[in-house]
Amino acid sequence: MLRGIRFTLLTLRAHFNVYLRKESKTASLFLESVWKITEVSLGSIFYLTCFAIHMSPSVVADLHSHTTASDGTLTIEEIPTAAKEVGVNWVAVTDHDRIHSGLDDPITTIDGINIIRGIELRVQTDSQRIDLLGYHVEPTEELTSEIARLQENRINRAQKIIACVEAELGVSLDIDPSSGIGRPHIATAIDESDAPYGYKEAFEELIGNECDCYFAREITDVDEGIRLLKDACSVVGLAHPLRYDDPEAALAVTDKLDAVERYYPYGTEVNTSIVDRAIERNDLLVTGGSDAHNKRLGQAGLSKSQFEEFKTTIQG
Repeated sequence: MLRGIRFTLLTLRAHFNVYLRKESKTASLFLESVWKITEVSLGSIFYLTCFAIHMSPSVVADLHSHTTASDGTLTIEEIPTAAKEVGVNWVAVTDHDRIHSGLDDPITTIDGINIIRGIELRVQTDSQRIDLLGYHVEPTEELTSEIARLQENRINRAQKIIACVEAELGVSLDIDPSSGIGRPHIATAIDESDAPYGYKEAFEELIGNECDCYFAREITDVDEGIRLLKDACSVVGLAHPLRYDDPEAALAVTDKLDAVERYYPYGTEVNTSIVDRAIERNDLLVTGGSDAHNKRLGQAGLSKSQFEEFKTTIQG
C-alpha cells in the first residue's frame, strides 16, 4: 500500500511537470505554488500512514530493557508506570551481565505489569563479541558464579579507567565503582566533573576503544555462555543481530539458540531478510524489544499475537 501511495505521488508530479511546460510563466508559478502545497499535504499523509503501519499492531511485550542495576535509568518500581504509558503489558529486564536482585521469581507481576527476569550476556566468538538474551531465568550456581566473576572484573576495570582519567585531566570524578558499572557511568561522571569533556566526547577521546584510558574487560566464551544460559533460562536468543560488524557470522550462532531479536529500533532502515532466513532455517522464536536504557519502553517489541508463542514457551 505504501509503495502505491508513493508511486501515485511521483506519477502526479511527473504529469504536473509536463502540464507546467505548456502554460505561461505566470500561470506556471501560480500552479507550482499550488502543487507544492498539495505535495506537502499528500507527503504528510504518506509519512503518517507509514508511521501508523509501522507502529501497528501495537507492542504489548518489550523483551529488552535495562535498569539502574546496570546502565539504565529505570528502577523496577518505575517499570509499571513506564509500561502503562505505552500500552505494554510484559517487560523483560535484561541487565548487562547481571540478574536483577529485585526480582524474586522468573515472572513477577507488579501493578498489573508482568516483568520477566532476564539477562543480557556478552560473549566472545572467534570473530567478534555478541550479546545473548536469556529469559525466565532460574539462576544456577555456575551462572551465579560467572556473573560474580564478571562483576568483579567490571569494578576492577572501572577503577583503572577512573584512575587514568583523573590522572590525565587532573580532576576528581564523583563515582564509586560497584556491581553493574560500565563505561556509560564513567562518561556521565566525566560530563558532570570539571573536565572539558561532555558525555559523547568522553567516549570519543578518553574511554572509547583505542583511547588512552580504555581498558578491556573480560568476556565469557560463546560456547560457555550459551551453556550457562541454556541451563538457567527457558529461552536464549541473539540480541540485535544487525548491529554487529558481521551479522551473518552472528546469526550463524543461532543454530544453537532458541530465539532471535527480530524487532529492534536500529534507528535506520535495515534489511531483515537474513534474520528471517535464520528464523526459518533454525526454527527460532521471534523476540523484540526497545533495548531501553532510559524510561521509554515499547519502542520495539512484540504484538499480542506475536507474543503468544514466546509466552507459552516460558510458561511451560
